[in-house]
Amino acid sequence: RYQVMEESEFPGELGLLFMNLETKGNPWGQNAKDRTNWIDEVDFDVPVYGQDVASFDGFEYLFWVGCAGAYEDRAKKTTKAVAELLAAAGVKFLVLGTGETCNGDSARRSGNEFLFQQLAAQNVETINELFEGVATLDRKIVVTCPHCFNTIGREYPQLGANYTVAHHTQLLNRLVRDKKLVPVKSVSEQNGAPITYHDPCFLGRHNKVYDAPRELIGASGATLVEMPRHADRGLCCGAGGARMWMEEHIGKRVNVERTEEAMDTASTIATGCPFCRVMITDGGDDVAAARNVEKADVRDGAQLLLGSLDKSAITLPDKGAAAKESEKRAGARVDAEAMAEAAAAPAAPAVEEAAPAATTAAAAAKPVTGLGMAGAAKRPGAKKAAPSAQASASAPAAAPVK
Repeated sequence: RYQVMEESEFPGELGLLFMNLETKGNPWGQNAKDRTNWIDEVDFDVPVYGQDVASFDGFEYLFWVGCAGAYEDRAKKTTKAVAELLAAAGVKFLVLGTGETCNGDSARRSGNEFLFQQLAAQNVETINELFEGVATLDRKIVVTCPHCFNTIGREYPQLGANYTVAHHTQLLNRLVRDKKLVPVKSVSEQNGAPITYHDPCFLGRHNKVYDAPRELIGASGATLVEMPRHADRGLCCGAGGARMWMEEHIGKRVNVERTEEAMDTASTIATGCPFCRVMITDGGDDVAAARNVEKADVRDGAQLLLGSLDKSAITLPDKGAAAKESEKRAGARVDAEAMAEAAAAPAAPAVEEAAPAATTAAAAAKPVTGLGMAGAAKRPGAKKAAPSAQASASAPAAAPVK
């Protein structure tokens, strides 16, 4: 941190990373409007906050897509699989769309604390705006990236944030246990090959999430075979500590070392991190070329679960469904307010009519002064007094003087 913040000494690759984060809000330097391109590639409804709906009312989760999940082609497959699974399970979720920006993990890990604070403060403000008026226990976020999982869940509280953050493997595993997602086909039976699982560092060693991803793989019917180094003794994919954005020039590449171990264990490799997926896929290309064998099939646990479902029995929400429901709720809210105002309206005239009556009584009790015109005047809207009443009222004045 001192080298970056005080001495401005850092690898040249980080200069591009910092510039992209500062100007574009993501490491790839992509335009913010392209964050929702993946939504156009699915045939079910994915509501966007500020575009399709105006509040969190009626929703259960904020689906934090992340930079990789929105821009990187391999990670987008995970994003679309998770969104489809949540929709199939009937989970009400929305996304921020262009309102998202990078969580700042790579900036902090590479020593640029100032940039991290900027990005984090912007995200906390955006998320708090979405959750305004929502109870703390109901401020739920689901993510597909362990770096987002760790940063939003464990580091944003340093800025006053307080959210319940779940990794997608945790939420999907819970939905399987609750029978909201029921696998019917075995992934292993489909391809006949066992699967090994690579533990992402920020999901496993940093946050101790080891069981949920493995249970999810088991629920999909796959046969899991562990690598020699797994769980709390797992090996990094090589992307941690912002190494995702830097080249390795000394010795053997970490991702090649890890991929060799994975391919020696199984031909299909599952993971739960977009960075790990990129590094192992690239490592698989190198290992396959060196060994003259087929490339490894690298997939996310969500894709395995989605492949085990009977999609013909699932009804997904049509595009625009959430926007229509939001309009209905808004209309019902307006009607309820109008009815409440109408119910309170009749009580107001009664109070207003009581006031003139009190004024008339006070005027009758008040002695006539000046020209005496007011005492003989008729109150506007009142009927003229009967002659008998007028005569009785004037009788004392006609009495003879003794």
